[in-house]
Formats: sequence, C-alpha cells, structure tokens
Amino acid sequence: MVSPQGPPRAKPKDMRTPGPLLPPYGVVVGVLLHLVVYLVAVLYRDDNKIKKQDSPTLCDLHCCKDGPIRNGLIGQKPPSISPERLKDFGEDDYLNGDVKTWEMKIVNRNEELLRDAFSRIPQSSSRTSLSSCNKLIRFEDISAAAFKIQCGVQKTPCMYSRLSKQYGMDIYLKKEFLQYTGSVKERGVLYLLTSLPQDQQRKGVIVASDSNFSMAVAYHASELRIPVFVIMSTSTSPARVKMCREYGAMVISYGTTAKDSQMHARRLAQENGYLYLEEEDSAVYLSGLGTMGLEVYEQVPKLDAVIFPAGGHCGLLAGSAAALKHLNPHISVIGVESESFPVLQQSLKAGHPIEDQACSNHDFYGDVSGLCFGSNSLQLTRKLVDKVVAVREEDIFISMLRLLEYERATVDADGAIGLAALVAGKLPELKGKRVAIVICSGNLELPLLQQCIARALTLDNRVCRFSLVLSDCPGDISKLLEILAREEARVLDIKRECIFVTSDLFTVEVTCTVETRDKIHTAQLRNTLLERYPTAAWTER
Repeated sequence: MVSPQGPPRAKPKDMRTPGPLLPPYGVVVGVLLHLVVYLVAVLYRDDNKIKKQDSPTLCDLHCCKDGPIRNGLIGQKPPSISPERLKDFGEDDYLNGDVKTWEMKIVNRNEELLRDAFSRIPQSSSRTSLSSCNKLIRFEDISAAAFKIQCGVQKTPCMYSRLSKQYGMDIYLKKEFLQYTGSVKERGVLYLLTSLPQDQQRKGVIVASDSNFSMAVAYHASELRIPVFVIMSTSTSPARVKMCREYGAMVISYGTTAKDSQMHARRLAQENGYLYLEEEDSAVYLSGLGTMGLEVYEQVPKLDAVIFPAGGHCGLLAGSAAALKHLNPHISVIGVESESFPVLQQSLKAGHPIEDQACSNHDFYGDVSGLCFGSNSLQLTRKLVDKVVAVREEDIFISMLRLLEYERATVDADGAIGLAALVAGKLPELKGKRVAIVICSGNLELPLLQQCIARALTLDNRVCRFSLVLSDCPGDISKLLEILAREEARVLDIKRECIFVTSDLFTVEVTCTVETRDKIHTAQLRNTLLERYPTAAWTER
C-alpha cells in the first residue's frame, strides 16, 4: 500500500551553477609564481657556489682570517697537467706515469688587461723626457700594483741595523730576502701573472732558467692555479730543481746550456699555446717591483738615501726610483753593481742597452752579471737614479760576512752588493745620514755559502796561514802551540811534513791555519812568531 503521506520527497538541490573541481585561477598563479621564484633562487645560489669553487680570487688564495697563508693553497693541491700537453717535453723523471687531468674555470675578469707587458719598447739611444718616462710607468701604476698584490707577498721589515755605528750613519735594512721564495722578484711576478688575460691563464706559462725570477713564477703561478712549466738545463743544481718542483711547477730537464733550454721552451710555447715568460722591463713588471719603494718610504721616515742592487737587471732600481722620486724628489737613489760586470754603467754611457758584455755563468753572481734587458729600465735609471757605483768581488764577500754576523742574514751576491758600497767606502757623502739598503735576495746554496764565508774571513784578516821549519825533536810543536795559546789565536788546522822538505834531514815543516779577532790581532801574532821563528813564512791572500 502506498503510504498516505505519498512517496518520499527528494532533497532540494542547490540551484546555483556547479563550481569547478580545481582551485581558483588566482590561487594557481600565485603558487606558480612562488615556485618559479624559489627555483631561480636555488639555481642562482648553486651557480655562485660553483663559481667560487672554480675561480678563487687572489685574496682567497693567499689570505685567511688569521693572516696570509704562505705555504700553498688552502686545502688544495697544485694543478696537474693535461696529458696531451706533455708531448715532446724531453727528459723528465718526475711524472712516473702518474698524470692527472685538471680543469680550471676563471670567472672573475681583470678589467685592466696587460697591454704591453710582453713586447719590448724599441731601443733608442736618445735621452727621453720625464713625461715619456711617466708614460712607461706612472706612480698610479705602482699604487695599483701595491693594492693588487698586498695579499700575495710579504710586507718585509725595514729595520735599524747594528752596522750603523761601524759605518757612521743610520742604516736601515729592507729585508726582501724574507719573501717566500727568498727574492724581491715575487712582487713583479705576481702583478704580471694577475694581469694576464683569462684565456692565457687557462693555457699556462713557461719559463726557461733557474733564476729567482723562475722560482717566483713557479710559486705564484701555482698559487693562482695557472699551469706553469720550468725548463732547466741538465747542469742545474739538483737542489734548485727540487725546490722549483716543490713550489708546484712542472720541471723539465733539457739541454746542457741555458740557450738549449730557452729554445726548447720557446718551441713548447709555440706548439701548445703557453706564454713564454722572461724577465724584462715591461711596465707591469716594473710597477710590481716598484711597490718595494713605497714600503721603504712608509717604513722609514725622513730618508736621505736608498741603496739598490743594479747590474743588468736593474728593474728593481728603476721601478723603486719612480716611486721614491714621486714621493720625495730629495731622496738620493743609488745603484751598486760589480766592477767585473759594469753592465749598467756602460749602458748609460752608450745610451742604449749593452748586449755584448761578457757575463759570468757562475751561480755566485746571479742577476749581478746579467745583460741589460731593456730600454725602459735604462731610461728610468738615467732620469731618476742619482748615482751608480761599482764594487769589487772582495767587498761583496765581506758584506756577506757582515750581514751574517750582525744581522743573522744569509744572502747571496745580489743581496749583499748594496752594503758592499759602504764596506768599500764608495759613498762617503752619506756619513751621518739616514740610509736604507735593500737586501733583495737570499738564495745561495750551502756549499757556495761555505766557500764565500771562508774567503771573506781570509780577506778580513781573521784567518791566516803560516809555515815554519822546526827540529824534529819532542816538544818543539808543543812550544809552538803554547805561543799560539798565549796570543789567543784559535788553531783551525795544523799539518806536519817531514818527507818533502828541502832543509836538514832532522827537521819538519809545520803549516798552521789560525783564526784571529781582527787585523790588529793578526799583526801582533805575526810579530811574535817572527821574533821566535825568523824563518816563518806567511801565506799571502
């Protein structure tokens, strides 16, 4: 039966138009915009991280919150070399078949590119004006170089020296031998490398010598992650080869002479796209070296004169003179070179760089005996340097001895030649004045250092040798030793010869090497021995 109430009623339907199943359009657009912004932020952050990892800046490589890091990259190894670059390299036992590839991406671009760093300015025998010299290197260039390399090189001390009383003037020693590679060349090299175009930094650089310049290139190129190759002759000292490899360079032994190494390096540079670097007087390199003059002026107030090493490689003298003369034209700038190799003096006299000057290949002389390498330095030297003097080899030896005794500084000829001018008495006009001396290099091998110091002690009349004939009787040699002890002479060596003598049969010839305090003490000892042994013969130095 049908219910009297009738069939059940259906629920009333909503008469509005049914809405869409998706959220409103405005909500969708907002969500999409937030998503896009988030993705862009993430991608930008990751890209910055990659860039920072691939291309650290100069200060990232050399500085940290506790100060400059002087021993390699921060937690990273120096770059290894791509295997395809190793063709025709020559003899090298360093690789041992273990070659890894390394890629480098340089992001930060140098706004100021190197314009004329690798092309020599044509030589000119005419004397240029000061304005033309300023076009070659300006004080602004030196200031820019100082700012750019401040995190990569040490600001070395310029300290008052105990030698001041001995030479009658206030002497301040600028100790550039305390740089990481032991040479002032780091300043010019670092500014040169950081000024290279990016594509050349990726390809790499190559040098061909064992000089301080090559050592500085090896170290700083490795620090900047620039592939660096050093070609050395087979006659190079093993110690220098090892040191250059420890700096991070690929060292290749080739040829028996420096000329063979240079030719091989040029061929490799041409075939592989490397930049062949040699020490020259480009504006960039001189600006880097000139930063040392800024530091000396800042560290020593009221300077009267600054003494620099000169010789053929006078870039330090020229660059620093440009800075000092700009800051104070009254400061005397003096260069010192060796009498055996007066390259700079002859070049100044001729009006152009001397190229046929006979130079020594001995490791002792280093840059002191180098050829004059460009007209830029010569023009700056002619205009800005007040005086150039020459010293003897003996004066350099004694200067090395003085620095070792009074300053505990182990330097080479290039580093000691500035003080040698005072030792030789070549600058009497500086008496009573305030003088800074640049000790620019301290790279001297130990065997050569021993020879130099021994020679210096002899030249300084502190080591002497004499021979005398004694009867071959017990006690005669002991009497001689008693005389030496009474005179406070220290016996270094004594030899007894009884076979190859031309005197009586029962006599012996005794040769003694003794150390004395100074020249006066040596004269007293000689007089005492001649009174007791009239036939005593002194070996002249």
